[in-house]
Amino acid sequence: MEGLPLNQVLHGDCIEVMRCLPERSVDCIFADPPYNLQLRQELYRPNRTKVDAVDDEWDRFESFEAYDAFTEQWLSEARRLLKDTGTLWVIGTYHNIFRIGKIMQDLGFWILNDIVWVKANPMPNFRGVRFTNAHETLIWAQKAQGKPYTFNYHAMKALNDDVQMRSDWLIPLCTGSERLRRNGEKAHSTQKPEALLYRVILASTNPDDVILDPFFGAGTTGAVAKRLGRHWIGIEKDARYVELARRRIEAVEPLPVEFLAPLSKSPRRRRVSLGMLIENGYLSAGDTLYFRGVPTCEARVLANGHIRYQDGAEGSIHAIGRRITGAPCNGWEAWYYRDAETGQLFPIDALRQRFMQDSDGQGK
Repeated sequence: MEGLPLNQVLHGDCIEVMRCLPERSVDCIFADPPYNLQLRQELYRPNRTKVDAVDDEWDRFESFEAYDAFTEQWLSEARRLLKDTGTLWVIGTYHNIFRIGKIMQDLGFWILNDIVWVKANPMPNFRGVRFTNAHETLIWAQKAQGKPYTFNYHAMKALNDDVQMRSDWLIPLCTGSERLRRNGEKAHSTQKPEALLYRVILASTNPDDVILDPFFGAGTTGAVAKRLGRHWIGIEKDARYVELARRRIEAVEPLPVEFLAPLSKSPRRRRVSLGMLIENGYLSAGDTLYFRGVPTCEARVLANGHIRYQDGAEGSIHAIGRRITGAPCNGWEAWYYRDAETGQLFPIDALRQRFMQDSDGQGK
């Protein structure tokens, strides 16, 4: 990592800046490149209010050929910068992801998965002329086929309540207090939810790894990487976003190192997991949980969705509860959290119910 501008936002053109970085120096790259939406006209809702669509200057290209040339240049630099064991994530829509995938394969990347980010609260199709676009696609690829790479399988399984993590991820759009605003308007038109980056980073990197984001925007990658104990490098050409991202990341508190370790298997449980509550900010790694009726029994929340009991034992909320009682235990009802405003204890099932209501409704 010597000579790398770690934990900094670099202002400039991504291709030019990447050319200045040493080869084989980063462990993972997350890229959210321009969509090249090719918008030709403004879009309005039925009530005649204008839709806040992606019409920024950075998303405009003269032709598909120009977009392909740009894509090949930044992907070539990405491949040069990745360690031989490194992986690349690229997110996009139907406007660009197929072109990007083809170029990735031409350059020698080996595709490991395509992930479908299913948006729990997508924007409706106001004109009624096609299906509502309710997902984006992430391509996860390694630098070269056959090389070892990081995949924290057990962490992903724990995050998904001890069931194998699938390639369809139901995560809400970035809304509410998480959405950065300037003068009441969206500060960045394509800000990604922290829950999405949480899963990406926890899955494919380890603490102290270096993550590069060449299209840094509002700084979501850096904010989540810092929280999870990873190093990060952001590249952003718009000075407004550079300052926005810097202020945002400065306010992030890293999680304690002892709560970041990947851990073991646990029995299969329910669809909504403790990990999903952590991803979406309803609980945080390091929070204390209290066992029902036994005030001296405490556990701490881990980043991967397990808990660590006071005697050092680790596992799911159900497994640790069973360990305490010596009988089957529904962890949702047995473990309590302390409400920050009232100081009262409530079962964590209340958080699960709130998460399900928020996911089904307007988002958090």
